[in-house]
Amino acid sequence: MSASTHSPAELSTPASRRTVSEHARTVAEQADRHAVTLESLLAILRSPRLDDRIARNMAIDVAANALVGLRMATDQQRSGLLEPVVGAFARLRNDLRPLVRFGDLDVQFVEPPATGRALPGDVAHAARAIVRNAVLAFVDAGETRRVRIQWDCDGRNLLIGIRDDGLGQLSAHDDSLRPIVERVAVLDGSLSVASTPGWGSSLDIRIPLDPPVEPEPIVSAAELSIREREVLRLVASGARNHDIARELGISLNTVKFHVSNLLKKAGARSRAELGALTR
Repeated sequence: MSASTHSPAELSTPASRRTVSEHARTVAEQADRHAVTLESLLAILRSPRLDDRIARNMAIDVAANALVGLRMATDQQRSGLLEPVVGAFARLRNDLRPLVRFGDLDVQFVEPPATGRALPGDVAHAARAIVRNAVLAFVDAGETRRVRIQWDCDGRNLLIGIRDDGLGQLSAHDDSLRPIVERVAVLDGSLSVASTPGWGSSLDIRIPLDPPVEPEPIVSAAELSIREREVLRLVASGARNHDIARELGISLNTVKFHVSNLLKKAGARSRAELGALTR
């Protein structure tokens, strides 16, 4: 596996430089593991003390374990690497080449801007899989002869547009699109389907480039009094205001006052949301 190349702009932040450095270290370690695996295989196959059957079984075990390790390492690397959006799109074109070469399908690719933000490796990998599955869904729906694929990047999201000239009968609830809908949802993205009978269908997909920011627990995000912390603990447990008043020996109005303050400090809209911010 060769190391990815990055433009100076992509290496302008300490985080980007750390990512590239970590990748280089991982590649070096992976090369060492490959060398050890090959040396082990050669030693087994050359050993005069092992008969053919035993040597073959041992070699298979070594190769199988090495393959599992390689796949795990590849998955970990994929999630951490940055991939230029143009390069990711070029890989998509290669992925779809068999459909163009051996199938009766005209695929039009609209290149993303070269200045678009680099994609996290897991996003690039998922986006290519989503497009491949969408194209196959279009083809399986029948009568599709032309597909148009467009990628764009607004700085925060990868925007994917896919349009065909088929029967125009697909919807977001179609079984063929269910794996795509589920995968987009896992990525915290959105998908919309528009179909016009006799004219074709189009998919518009948005995939965030950054993971969602987890809300900071209110107990660490705001300075709370001892009483407010007690009220918050009981709210998070599901207790109602009357129960809290009885538990803490304070009036109902005092409880309401503390809950109101906690909602304001946390920026929460409900007791349930307030409770969730304590976890």
